[in-house]
Amino acid sequence: MDHSTQGGAFIDERVIFQTLEGLGPVADPVHVREILAKARELKGLNPEEVAVLTVVTDRGLLEELFTAARFIKETIYGPRIVLFAPLYISNLCHNECLYCAFRASNREVHRRALNQDEIANEIKLLVEQGHKRVLVVSGESYPREDGFDYIIKSIETVYKTRSGPGEIRRVNVNLAPCTVEQFKQLKAAGIGTFQLFQETYHRRTYDVMHPGGRKRDYDWRVTAFDRAMRGGIDDVGMGLLFGLYDWRFEVLALLQHARHLEEVFGVGPHTISVPRMEPAVGSEIAANPPRPVSDDDFLKIVAILRMAVPYTGMIMSTRETPETRRATLALGISQISAGSRTNPGGYSDGVQETDAQFQLGDHRPLNEVIRDLADMGYIPSFCTACYRLGRTGHDFMELAKPGDIKYRCDPNALSTFLEYLLDYASPDTVAAGERLIEKQLARMDDRLRRTASKMLDKVRGGRRDVYI
Repeated sequence: MDHSTQGGAFIDERVIFQTLEGLGPVADPVHVREILAKARELKGLNPEEVAVLTVVTDRGLLEELFTAARFIKETIYGPRIVLFAPLYISNLCHNECLYCAFRASNREVHRRALNQDEIANEIKLLVEQGHKRVLVVSGESYPREDGFDYIIKSIETVYKTRSGPGEIRRVNVNLAPCTVEQFKQLKAAGIGTFQLFQETYHRRTYDVMHPGGRKRDYDWRVTAFDRAMRGGIDDVGMGLLFGLYDWRFEVLALLQHARHLEEVFGVGPHTISVPRMEPAVGSEIAANPPRPVSDDDFLKIVAILRMAVPYTGMIMSTRETPETRRATLALGISQISAGSRTNPGGYSDGVQETDAQFQLGDHRPLNEVIRDLADMGYIPSFCTACYRLGRTGHDFMELAKPGDIKYRCDPNALSTFLEYLLDYASPDTVAAGERLIEKQLARMDDRLRRTASKMLDKVRGGRRDVYI
């Protein structure tokens, strides 16, 4: 039976509300500790257990919750943090999302779709910073003369553009929902992850927030990953926009969506993103979210998701401040963007937040972010090996779940980090990075240390793109 033909029926609001209504006003400490103990087994949590954790407010229990999340993050991901940059190629859009600066009726934003030469220039600037992977982002409308081919051409431009010793090795995309045939085209173009946010899983809120455009169709959007899987893309990235509806409902709905993919296709999402609503030019709602999420609840969301889906990557964007981003790294975040611009041409033109999709919270350049990560003991990773070697979907999870992925990810992270230090970093970042590499090597077992050391020697000898 093809479950995707049922529209969004796999998001069952009745079940979610029943689960939430069955909770008491205060979480039982004994039950909470039982759930946290189960989470430490690295097998995930069921919806009822997740719901219980959402109502934990006692400071002592919260710290126990955070401690469990830190244990899971460290056990599975170690100190690695993957870095990427968004590349906004167009802000053309036919939708009317009330919270977004790119909505069709907003006259305060200058509309622009970069041509291929402009895209190449943006990529050169990103490569010259040291980036190796980008997330191509487009408004949900394409230039009339090219249509969807505009996206395919843009991906080709990204991959073929080089500057000095560097190039982009992985292109992920955040685009409008596609047909199966379009997903096949994206696969053939060599994308990594297809990323799409449902924004809110609550249908009534979704209808209110999306009064016009194709995006108004909740079911077309929520079934996009089903079509992606049928089109051959087994790495998908889901997420939602926290602040539109009750975050507890949204978390449970998101997990229903992940479970649906696992049941139908045998593999859940590769990543989950957790953006909070930020101010956007021309949007009163963005400046005053209907259901704002506090900093304390935001940290709890990250920690709970890490326990619920321990092997799924979690992404934190530059919407958040440096302080918030630092706090979430230990709790579950495994990927971050850095040096971001959210308007087409933003890397060439500099910061133009009047034309940006939303207001940034972290304006630091890549080098500063990397030095900060190194000072905290995190290994900045530019690794793209898994996708290029076919370790995606089922194959990735078969390595990740028994913990074997570290024998590849740890050496690959160090080799790409050293590449960055030698080619792009400032002297103080080089010093901090070299110290961190030596500390990380000392922590490795003999087998892993030998592998990593051989790879690092190749990079120091002039080799680039060394991975296993």
